[in-house]
Amino acid sequence: MVNSKISKTIQFIVPTAILVVLDQVTKYAVARTLPVDTGFPVISGFFNLVYVRNTGGAFSLFAGSAHHLAVYGLAAVSVFVVAAIAYAFGKTAKKDNWTRIAYICVAGGAIGNLIDRLRFGEVTDFLDFHAGNLHWPAFNVADVAISTGAVMLLISLLRKN
Repeated sequence: MVNSKISKTIQFIVPTAILVVLDQVTKYAVARTLPVDTGFPVISGFFNLVYVRNTGGAFSLFAGSAHHLAVYGLAAVSVFVVAAIAYAFGKTAKKDNWTRIAYICVAGGAIGNLIDRLRFGEVTDFLDFHAGNLHWPAFNVADVAISTGAVMLLISLLRKN
């Protein structure tokens, strides 16, 4: 029983940590390469690499609100979400890899953005997609992980019902 719990803990922590490192390395590379609020086209008319600082949540949700409330409020939500996900991961059947991967994605992304929020009071975003007049707010690897994990969890829920 103890070895099983240790094994599940390692199965959660290692891939989550890899996601966090990937997120932090990409943000660091962008911050070291580009001045803030600049960028350049990678695929003209579709994808830019930019360096923007986001004081809000995912996809700039709550950006511009009372800064310290947003920072600490979003940080508290992130800590709660990661704790709940770690607990849920521990309760997930070993053979349910889809759901386990989804939990890892959400946790890794939440921790990646939490690190930025606690270190800088804002999150580094750098992936900027647009097509014509349609423009998606800039985002980062952590946001991709959270979104992917959320969709996977929704699919998992729908498959079970």
